[in-house]
Amino acid sequence: MEPAVVNGVAMRIWKNAPHDLRWVLDASLAHAERDFLVYEDHRLTFDQHYRAAATFAHRLVADGVVPGDRVVIAARNLPEWVVAFWGIVAAGAVAVPLNAWWSGDELLYGLEDSGAHVAVVDEERLERLRPHLGHGGALRTVVVVSEEPGRPARLGDVTGSVRVRDYRDFLGPVAPDATPPTAAFDPDDPVTMFYTSGTTGRPKGAVGTHRNAATNLMNLFFRAQVVAARTPAAPAPSPYPSANLLSVPLFHATGCLVTMMSSLLTGSKIVMMHHFDARRALKLIESERITSFGGVPTIAMQIIDHPDFDQFDTSSVTSVSYGGAPAPPDLVRRIREAFPTGQPGNGYGLTETSAGVCFNLGPDYVAKPESCGPIVPVCEAAVVPEGFGGAEPDPARPQGPDVVGELWIKGPSVVSGYWNKPEATAESFTHGWLHTGDIARIDEEGSIYIVDRAKDMIIRGGENVYSVIVEAALHEHPAVADCAVVGVPHPTLGEEVVAVVVVRPGSEVTAEELTRHASARLAHFEVPTRIVVRPTALPRNPQGKVLKRELREWLAQPETA
Repeated sequence: MEPAVVNGVAMRIWKNAPHDLRWVLDASLAHAERDFLVYEDHRLTFDQHYRAAATFAHRLVADGVVPGDRVVIAARNLPEWVVAFWGIVAAGAVAVPLNAWWSGDELLYGLEDSGAHVAVVDEERLERLRPHLGHGGALRTVVVVSEEPGRPARLGDVTGSVRVRDYRDFLGPVAPDATPPTAAFDPDDPVTMFYTSGTTGRPKGAVGTHRNAATNLMNLFFRAQVVAARTPAAPAPSPYPSANLLSVPLFHATGCLVTMMSSLLTGSKIVMMHHFDARRALKLIESERITSFGGVPTIAMQIIDHPDFDQFDTSSVTSVSYGGAPAPPDLVRRIREAFPTGQPGNGYGLTETSAGVCFNLGPDYVAKPESCGPIVPVCEAAVVPEGFGGAEPDPARPQGPDVVGELWIKGPSVVSGYWNKPEATAESFTHGWLHTGDIARIDEEGSIYIVDRAKDMIIRGGENVYSVIVEAALHEHPAVADCAVVGVPHPTLGEEVVAVVVVRPGSEVTAEELTRHASARLAHFEVPTRIVVRPTALPRNPQGKVLKRELREWLAQPETA
């Protein structure tokens, strides 16, 4: 590490981090003949991917894209998504992944807010956008990817000035020796713009730089090496080549900056799914000899809980990592039982931190399953109490294990702000410090514990109730498959605690039984005053976070009340 000043902010940086993402793309040729992307029956080697991305970059330049231009990607997880991303990077432009779950109006918002001239979409996203195309705005070219390998994309009719082209036609012939355009990159040039996954208000585009993304890669590799060095009896090396099951969307920072980008650099295979299905995932784990999978805790739970789990050979799995949502306390034990050679792990990060800045892996996770681990060395973390009035926090100031406050993070992973939103940037960033909106505590060893989201904390009769604590207690009941705790208005207490529970298949439990279970584990003010058994899965956003606003609306319906 070494000291540096980045955008006027003093911080530590990785001394030997990649200078830019073009370097990462070029480095992938070290694994040229290995499989990189697998989707259905379609396979792409690292060399084929490199040549296609280089060619795509030239096509973008020919279409008028210049360095700094934003280029949108709005599609499900497909090989072409990855090719387009690296083509955008190689052209010196800014890749703008949009949430593929968005409606047509929301996708239009992303296009207009980013000011993109070019968009790469799949057929489903094209249909959602079709009514909005050709009616003004900066967009001039839409490149459409077929969702079935080998078949031309269905373009249909689009009126107005927007050109709609088939991806294969736009890409054209790919020369076996194709190389990207010549371009000069600065580490602090923008290269990505991921929209925040906030559940209220309009999403904000977090502008990430080459340095942000490269730091994320170094964070991953550093923490993995530390854990390996500290493991008393390291497991034998896997006999299988590294292979990742991609079970999270690429439009999320975890899918793109963690799984996809680290796989490109390390020569790991990525196996994609049309959509997540636990049985299909088990089949792919067996047939592709998957060594690593993860995403959010519900992914691991669905795979482990599948009734056909024992019918598949999952012995290749060496790592099951997740983040983005609270994990049940017993998930570590269940992973170790289901995957004897698999090391459990979790992490913490945000769109604004370019994915992971805390990692809790292997034996450290077993020792502290409720922690997301320590902050990486190049970043700083501080717990800021309510009403803090200083210019910036002092991470060196001792903070006891019972000090709870908003978690602030600073370092080369943190983006500098939001696209075209100076007021939102000023609200969330102070002298390089990101206000995460998460309530946390830090123990004597520097391990961070996320207690709750600041806006989701329930204040019941003047007592603070942290929903993750109540959820953890309910998860200990063997009949509970999933649960979420929300605050709803109360005429005298201000808010009351309500729990929504999904029961495991084949299990039965009453609200009264769950109340007794919670009462034995929680303070009286934390025990839910109402527990509702929900017949369907909890509503979640693509990052796996429960949409508590939707739950509150569901609870308010007469048939639920």
